Amino acid sequence: MAHSIVQLPIPVNEPILSYAPSSIEKKEVLACYTKLYKTQIEVPMQIGKEAVYTGDTATMHPPHDHKHCLGSYHKANQAVVKKAIEAALAAKAKWSALPWESRAAIFLKAAELVSGPYRAKINAATMLAQSKTIHQAEIDAACEFADFLRFNVYFMQEIYENQPESGAGIWNRINYRPLEGFIYAVSPFNFTAIAGNLGASAAMMGNTIVWKPSDHQIFSAQVIMEIFQEAGVPEGVINTVFGDPEMITNTVLESPDFAGIHYTGSTEVFRAIWSKIGTHINRYKSYPRIVGETGGKDFIIAHPSANPIEVATGIIRGGFEYQGQKCSAASRIYLPKSIANQVIDRVKEELKTVKMGSPEDFENFVTAVIHRGAYDRLVAAIEQAKKDPEAEIIAGGDYDDSTGYFIEPTVVVTSNPAYKTMTKELFGPLVTIYIYADSDWEKTLTLVDSTSEYALTGAVYSQDRFALEEALTALENSAGNFYINDKPTGAVVGQQPFGGARGSGTNDKAGSASNLMRWVSPRLIKETFVPAKDYRYSFLEKE
Repeated sequence: MAHSIVQLPIPVNEPILSYAPSSIEKKEVLACYTKLYKTQIEVPMQIGKEAVYTGDTATMHPPHDHKHCLGSYHKANQAVVKKAIEAALAAKAKWSALPWESRAAIFLKAAELVSGPYRAKINAATMLAQSKTIHQAEIDAACEFADFLRFNVYFMQEIYENQPESGAGIWNRINYRPLEGFIYAVSPFNFTAIAGNLGASAAMMGNTIVWKPSDHQIFSAQVIMEIFQEAGVPEGVINTVFGDPEMITNTVLESPDFAGIHYTGSTEVFRAIWSKIGTHINRYKSYPRIVGETGGKDFIIAHPSANPIEVATGIIRGGFEYQGQKCSAASRIYLPKSIANQVIDRVKEELKTVKMGSPEDFENFVTAVIHRGAYDRLVAAIEQAKKDPEAEIIAGGDYDDSTGYFIEPTVVVTSNPAYKTMTKELFGPLVTIYIYADSDWEKTLTLVDSTSEYALTGAVYSQDRFALEEALTALENSAGNFYINDKPTGAVVGQQPFGGARGSGTNDKAGSASNLMRWVSPRLIKETFVPAKDYRYSFLEKE
């Protein structure tokens, strides 16, 4: 057998297409959108080599057009989940033994499919299923997903190349083994790229996966599986299960072969899963790896030296892109009194130009929230703010569910820094502003740090370098991704590894080598070329 030391292509971030009027990409994605809209599909679970149809189905609907049916998907029972576990375990030996270069080639091909022939389809599916504008779909489903695949393959090579020093007459080396058992991937509705990456990142390190996508992302998850299959991911390496999340999770956690979870979703659910893992710890063959990125109550704080127009732009983009349904979305804003009116006036002025509706219309900046539950939660918060004396809605506040789950971008000003919408994660297009006295800059930094249980993202705007350093120090533990003079969203793979601590997760930084290290178990091998033949050391000799 021939051997070589291979060098992977150096990854670069996938260019974001403009989708300008009359552009080829705009015509292609709209044509694909129309085709998918008009064609109902039936989505089975993919377990090993079998497409599993249980007959227990649920329907899929665009959030911006909830009366329209995109098709249906089949839901798992306990027997199906166990079958998925068996399929993952059965595929493990052959997959983990495959040379890493071959695993790399599969996922590099997947990246080319995402950014090439599947680009219009995965973007259109994300627009339909998750109500993303074309820009939000492009940076997520096409670019970030391709970036995850390319950069993670490169990080995989870096990990394998990381070897210890060797002394005279010995050779030390490390094998980076996949974990013993299978990995459970649980992905959210809001990012197609995350949905694809949670399983792929662990799989490329030689693991096999049981993947449960969000019920509200299955339409685009099916496209991800099509891409993986065409790229050559072998049967059983990534298995999909849909349906009751509690039943699926409980069944997975009962298996002694459960080796780890790669999770993105709510803090409450993640803590419950962690607790169950701890309760069952004696049944597992190894200590399971627990990797999660969860909630956020992300902040923007402006210093009196900040540029009001820049702050206003950060609020609008950071708070209202993708309807505020990013775990990194800005939702609590701290403005100094000296520039507060300028910032607020600019936000109100700009929001008058924001259009809302279907993502099929490229003039719309805001579309619908994901489902009825999200809509009702946000409506309740808006109606409560209209009643509370310590809150005032200064922009937005309207909503309409006659066609889709539309919530107008809403800005609340509160006199209470601990007001509900300053502390509770609402996951929607609602931001709350608290105005502080300029002289209270340092006190307000402490307030920002202590207000939320989360620590995912945050931003500070200032033209004063001393103030920026004060913020960096005071808010050291307040955000895993911290932004200076920029909105707290939009992390780019390979440039800003993403993750937070406190109630926001384990901070294992998706899009970095540190995340991939969680899916391997290193084995140190020491080889001695000329072994000792006498147990006696020189210190034992007589004078």
